[in-house]
Amino acid sequence: MSEQLKICVIGAGPGGYAAAFLAADLGMNVTLIDKEKNPGGVCLYRGCIPSKALLHVAKLLSETEEAKNWGIEFQKPKIDLDKLRDWKNKVVDKLTSGVGSVAKFRKVNFIQGTAAFKNSNTLTVEKKDGKKEELQFDKIIIATGSRITTIPSLDMRSSRLLNSTSALDLPAIPKSLLVIGGGYIGLELGSVYQALGSKVSVVEMLDGLLPGADRDLVSHLSKRLKEKFDSIMLNSKVVEMKEVKDGIQVKIQDSEGKSSENIYDYVLMSIGRRPDTSGLDLETTKVKVNERGWIKVNNQMKTDDPDIYAIGDIVGEPMLAHKASHEGRVAVEVIAGHKSAFEPLAIPAVVFTDPEIAWAGLTENQAKEKKINYEVAKFPWAASGRAVTLDRNDGVTKILVEPSTQRILGIGICGPGAGELIAEGVLAIEMGANLTDLKLTIHPHPTLSETLMEAAEVFFGQSTHVYRPKRVRL
Repeated sequence: MSEQLKICVIGAGPGGYAAAFLAADLGMNVTLIDKEKNPGGVCLYRGCIPSKALLHVAKLLSETEEAKNWGIEFQKPKIDLDKLRDWKNKVVDKLTSGVGSVAKFRKVNFIQGTAAFKNSNTLTVEKKDGKKEELQFDKIIIATGSRITTIPSLDMRSSRLLNSTSALDLPAIPKSLLVIGGGYIGLELGSVYQALGSKVSVVEMLDGLLPGADRDLVSHLSKRLKEKFDSIMLNSKVVEMKEVKDGIQVKIQDSEGKSSENIYDYVLMSIGRRPDTSGLDLETTKVKVNERGWIKVNNQMKTDDPDIYAIGDIVGEPMLAHKASHEGRVAVEVIAGHKSAFEPLAIPAVVFTDPEIAWAGLTENQAKEKKINYEVAKFPWAASGRAVTLDRNDGVTKILVEPSTQRILGIGICGPGAGELIAEGVLAIEMGANLTDLKLTIHPHPTLSETLMEAAEVFFGQSTHVYRPKRVRL
């Protein structure tokens, strides 16, 4: 039956193209529609990939400074901004053209353009050349992603006001940069500009950076950023901005109502993203959207319209590329008649700052909110031989444990390479592993991955490199 199915995926980000490619693999007739020349979406064009390319450069620059501690000194780096920008663009072009080639290999009908619903099975497609046509499908998957959130009262037209997209184009290396928002995007981009030579300040409305992440993980990052950034203003908000001769004049108000004014060369507004369903004409279908703009779906990614599915940022948090990809595969498997559902026990989250922060499963904040009984086992990276050889003691690996069963509920890691290490934690949680499983898994030495094993050993009071006897409960 799947061979006769004609499906369309609107949006070619990591969720959309993953869905389209699997559908093609299962023998379906697939059409993929997106505004860009090739599949890739925000992630490949204006998000994950270009930002990580620049963060790699930032890490290299930071290490040349840190090398002084090891008896090695480099001359001050000469930064060719045009060449750096060109290299970043080449990374993007290579990956997006590669995904485009894979689409052709799979015989996916890729249309560069936009789509709007005429009814549940019919789309009006406007191609890049302006021509319109109506196309009919058996099933349609919406994967249009998200767009940048702005503050209307602070909206202004200025080349000096950046967002997460324009900041990646590296318009300049400003002498001073204010980042509005202490979330992961702002901190990642702020770290890039700081490494390139800018004096970076951050203003955040809440009382800590990276809201939602556990404070003991964030504390290591906060300490390092305070040393590198010019200032971090918490419990504060921007109330006014205006362009002046030398930059943008910003008025900032703290929690006590006191205001201060400063002029910054550039300002980066990074306060999050919101679902993007604009122009889809969903009112012509049975699809329902909640008060926050997210399309309502069940765990099979089905909307209230039996012929329409939705995946990725438009169906809710976390807004992560890897979550969208897995949702896309579930939607296609359900369309193909397979017994499939999106029911992950752990979705990893990674902040690619320096140090990196990653977590999966329950955080302590979530456990407390849900009143779930748990214990914590921590292994400090100051006791890790590999971390010491990297001159990076500013890290920790922590495990949330269900006391009665020793089952792993969540894992959090702060330190260089945390984004690579967290995958083991995800697998442990999904497999229902307990701490004994992790303790008995032989890890290579000396590596940072050992910190997971030793964190498990800490729980039993048996860590080789940390003396922390198990407390006996009476």
